[in-house]
Amino acid sequence: MQIIKDKAIIDDTFTPLADDAPLASGDISVSLARWKNDRETLLAHADKVGVRLQAGDSVSDLADDLKRIDLIELNFAEFADGRLFSQAWLLRGRYHYQGEIRAAGHYLTDQTFYLSRVGVNAFQPAKPDHLNTILANLSDFSVKYQPSIQ
Repeated sequence: MQIIKDKAIIDDTFTPLADDAPLASGDISVSLARWKNDRETLLAHADKVGVRLQAGDSVSDLADDLKRIDLIELNFAEFADGRLFSQAWLLRGRYHYQGEIRAAGHYLTDQTFYLSRVGVNAFQPAKPDHLNTILANLSDFSVKYQPSIQ
């Protein structure tokens, strides 16, 4: 599967693991619940590890481990919930997270520019045929009136 990362279309290297799936080799992403349950095992994983967050999850649960997490995936279950925008801002602004923040799922392509302003640097839309539209939307505005987290 392809994603957009840092304004380029690339192949995704992360494999999402279900909470009950055995640990796999390669780059993986897990839910926050699995991170909490298997933290020590995941920290010892030889490859990259990411954590998937839902809108109701708390970023502060990961604060002490952010330097060891390569990807934070913000899962947009529906486009009407803006809490994930706040989570991205908190990750970059309060916790100074330097890794990949990925918007995944059901967000509007028109929201991608605004997501990038709060710290999201990767996009995995629910419909892969939206990749080129999202890439174009990242350059929607050349003048910005408000400061950005980036």
